[in-house]
Amino acid sequence: MFPSDLEIAQSATIQHIKTIAAKIGITEDDLQYYGKNKAKLPLDLIDEEKIKKAKLILVSAINPTPAGEGKTTVSIGLNEGLNKIGKKAVVVLREPSLGPVFGIKGGAAGGGYSQVIPMEDINLHFTGDFAAIEKANNLLAALIDNNLQNKEGNLNIDPRTIKWKRVMDMNDRSLRQITIGLGGTTNGIPREDGFNITPASEVMAILCMSKDIDDLKQRLGNIFVGFTFGKKPIFARDLRAEGAMALLLKDAIKPNLVQTLEGNPAILHGGPFANIAQGTNTILATKMGLSLGDYVVTEAGFGADLGAEKFMNIKCGYGNLKPDAIVLVATIRALRHHGGAKKEEYNTASIDRVIKGFQNLEKHIENCKKFGITPVVALNHFPADSAEELEYVQTHCAQLGVKAIVSYGFAKGGDGTQELAQAVCDVIDEGKNNFKPLYDWNMSVEDKINRIATEIYGADGVEYSSKARTQLKMILTLGYDKLPICMAKTQKSLSDKETVVGRPKGFTINVREFEFAAGAGFIIPILGDMMRMPGLPAVPASEHMDIDNNGKISGLS
Repeated sequence: MFPSDLEIAQSATIQHIKTIAAKIGITEDDLQYYGKNKAKLPLDLIDEEKIKKAKLILVSAINPTPAGEGKTTVSIGLNEGLNKIGKKAVVVLREPSLGPVFGIKGGAAGGGYSQVIPMEDINLHFTGDFAAIEKANNLLAALIDNNLQNKEGNLNIDPRTIKWKRVMDMNDRSLRQITIGLGGTTNGIPREDGFNITPASEVMAILCMSKDIDDLKQRLGNIFVGFTFGKKPIFARDLRAEGAMALLLKDAIKPNLVQTLEGNPAILHGGPFANIAQGTNTILATKMGLSLGDYVVTEAGFGADLGAEKFMNIKCGYGNLKPDAIVLVATIRALRHHGGAKKEEYNTASIDRVIKGFQNLEKHIENCKKFGITPVVALNHFPADSAEELEYVQTHCAQLGVKAIVSYGFAKGGDGTQELAQAVCDVIDEGKNNFKPLYDWNMSVEDKINRIATEIYGADGVEYSSKARTQLKMILTLGYDKLPICMAKTQKSLSDKETVVGRPKGFTINVREFEFAAGAGFIIPILGDMMRMPGLPAVPASEHMDIDNNGKISGLS
């Protein structure tokens, strides 16, 4: 029987982090240790000249099944494979959120023999970055309510206009909409409030966009809070919050160094969700990897219609980054799903469903090409894949001018991904990819949204609710219309309706409302029924987790 992810991770020989650091030229004195196996990296290791020479590989995917399709596993496996074929490669990933860890997924450090370790630490609190982000976010919330309560320094904020929410790193639907300040005048001003999950906090987005402490403080100060009764906009800087918020983030801004199962360097930093935020690790982490390695493998969350689109239109713009290759992850079971298979049928071979579901992969291939990059398809292998199904996908990808390589990283680690690694290197060496963004930030908000909806999702057009129209006017009045777009949309479909699988046609995208992240620097159209605080499933993964008297963890996967 194949061992669990946790069993594999717990049986691995883990090297001292100083040994891993030495492989990429980092001295012991440069490390800020978090025990023997984790360390933070100083920002002065970032070298813009080295960045220009390194190759950036983005890993994304087709629209996933609810269980996910293994982008992190493929990213780590590809990194192992690159090192196996003699390349100096570093994988740069996001940090896991506790919400999904205890919810459906059970962990997010890769899988099988393509994992980053120490797996338990990475999935459970890690180096405290999420806690710092949470505290900085909630400090601002406390300062806002304190300003409402006190006469001294009162900014005359209209409580009805406050947009800033509290956050916590857990799935808890009961906190989406709450009332605070009850119980008398000493407990504050009663008003409606709510919680988002920590990865959806603008502080997380700001951390991922910032280039240094000064930039971090400026962005934190630009956070929009609400309006005064006189309709004057109020920002975090008006509450003199940015200095204290940055103080809480002084260590969180530094990328984290860990290792893969095969002892290769891995950098983890930041963790915004791609369906409700920008879905990529920090610019600082990506640049750190590009400064230390010749090849950097990084991932963007959920399907390429979300994470990859935002990576290329938002992150590349702010970070002056240019991907040299895209690896598009697909699984046979996901293609069956998009071909109409139910959950209990995902592992049942069906060439007819794969043929039908291939349309989803085909659309994502087309989308990658819109950015000037021909992707390499990584077929993340599962035991139930049939030879006929795999051959169909590879043949039809070839007809589209795309290499499709079966990735065995889950079962074999780097030994199972060398072919994929070589294919990616070959595509980079051909030099035919020439990255270009999908839209110009100076376009109107409606035109930018329409470009994404029609070109990436395949929609016929976009409709706006009356609430969204009113909020759009406010965005224009505040002068934020030249910011890029960060769509909040279901990851399960190319459309804004999660039950519509495959390659939908003849549909309209519906913008329910707008939010904007003035500090992070993007506009957030919220599509359909998207929520920024998830709920737990009927049977949470947490029910199967435990720890014994010797500190051994079980049930984490």
